Amino acid sequence: MTTTKSAQMPQAAWKAAKAEIESTIDPMGMTTPLLHAQLAWMSHPQELAEAAAEFSSKLWSLQAHSWRRALGMTNDDVEKPNPDDTRFADPMWTDAASWDITKEWYLMFTHHIQNMLYEAPGMANRDRRRAAFWWREWLNAMAPTNFLWTNPMAMQKAAESNGESLVRGMKNFLADLKAGDIRMTTSDSFKVGQNLATTPGKVVFRNRMLEVIRYTPSQEKVHSTPIVIVTPWINKFYILDLNSKKSLVRFLVEQGFDVYITSWKNPDPTMKDVSFDDYLTEGISKIIDVAKGISGAGQVHAVGYCIGGAALTTYMAWANAHYEAKDVPVKSVTLLTTLVDYHKPGDIEVFLDEGSFKWLSRNMEKKGFLDGKEMASAFRLLRSNSLIWHYVVHGYLYGETPPPFDVLFWNMDTTRMPAKMHSWYLRNFYLDNALIKKDELTIAGEKIDLGRIVQPVYAVAAADDHIAPWRQTFRINNFTAGPKRYVLSSSGHILGIVNPVVNPPKRDYWVADAERHDSPDSWRDKSTQTAGSWWEDWMAWLKPQSGALGAPGANSRKYPALADAPGTYVLEP
Repeated sequence: MTTTKSAQMPQAAWKAAKAEIESTIDPMGMTTPLLHAQLAWMSHPQELAEAAAEFSSKLWSLQAHSWRRALGMTNDDVEKPNPDDTRFADPMWTDAASWDITKEWYLMFTHHIQNMLYEAPGMANRDRRRAAFWWREWLNAMAPTNFLWTNPMAMQKAAESNGESLVRGMKNFLADLKAGDIRMTTSDSFKVGQNLATTPGKVVFRNRMLEVIRYTPSQEKVHSTPIVIVTPWINKFYILDLNSKKSLVRFLVEQGFDVYITSWKNPDPTMKDVSFDDYLTEGISKIIDVAKGISGAGQVHAVGYCIGGAALTTYMAWANAHYEAKDVPVKSVTLLTTLVDYHKPGDIEVFLDEGSFKWLSRNMEKKGFLDGKEMASAFRLLRSNSLIWHYVVHGYLYGETPPPFDVLFWNMDTTRMPAKMHSWYLRNFYLDNALIKKDELTIAGEKIDLGRIVQPVYAVAAADDHIAPWRQTFRINNFTAGPKRYVLSSSGHILGIVNPVVNPPKRDYWVADAERHDSPDSWRDKSTQTAGSWWEDWMAWLKPQSGALGAPGANSRKYPALADAPGTYVLEP
């Protein structure tokens, strides 16, 4: 036993020292994985020779293609863009020989380097992905489409406009420089409370953590069980109340529900020591108490979105331990694009390891928070071609003003995260994956075990979600004990949820009840694909559990109207 401990101590010390060095020199892992990949290939000369031979063969094919195009002959592309790569969609990149050759050589080297990094022998999959990610960011930045003299459309627009497009592009650049961001939409086209977040309601409670908004019932009678929505504190709540046509909140009100939503305080340095426990006890628990107090109901339906869903799931495990079974204040749980098992958390994994965690924690400790712009920049890097370089090219090279788009405006309206809470969240959820480990976490005085959750769960994922991959969100079904229904919506993390009922349908979804032993594939095999919005299926599931219709409860002395919706916290910078 002594020998084992003595052998483990140097290993643990080495890991700690390694993490400390990486957090200081290369906190985001931009160079270390690339060096590891090079060493991995040099340590496997046979595999390296095979990869070199394959690349040499492609180079000969590309050389022949280039000569044929240069001599005015046609030839099929040797290297084609990936299906989701729209940078070379303009016919000029194919019709003009010189631009076709430029495109082909860029794609050849880009794809080959990426493939070699993904296939580096003897490396962990996570390190491969990380190396490929950072190298891809550099390759995307160096694309010929991003520079005036290697972008034929940019030069054509400049010639046709007598240089006016470049003048407008410079104005766009200077405006972005002043804003400190590459704008994806015009910031003066939207105003919260005027053309965004316009569903009528009142702030009925406020504390240091949140404002509780109760929406004005639009029907004479409402279901006796109210709906409480726990929004993510990353960005602001009005993603669920964009406008009258896209608002999930308005839809629920029109369906005859009494609806309450969290509008979280945007933290400043004074909230540095706010903890995850505080979000649970002073946030989720409080809004549930408010909804029960005003409606007179004994229980609520609870809805959680993204990190709000993770927090709600934690609350449910806490509540089932804290209360007697008959006193648990939540009747059903709806989770929207929610991770509880962070074993494979999606593309964001490239940003998180021990080194980056230490670096982030130190920075947050100094400022008291994580700036929302930093997180938004990280998420944009995950899709840099569509979320960064597209706007650089169209804004600076083409001189185009980005069109107004409410979802992108919301995306740019970032929030901060308290240092203590966010460090705890990254450590315990992302790095240690402790939420799924029985009694591993103690929150607000209770051991957390997802197996204690016996309430019905309705979980919604999005097929193209790179923030909460649907196969990983499906894992909620393997932990909770109650009946479960799972929905897979088309589109991504936002538009898969902000998916209003329209005719003709724009999207579709797959739906089926889920069992604890199901895998994503076995569930998909038995699911039913339906055109339209999952909102309708949700109503068919929720309404039978929502009690009789009756007159809505009135605000009281305990919960008076403090302000009109959307409240004051959402307007704070």
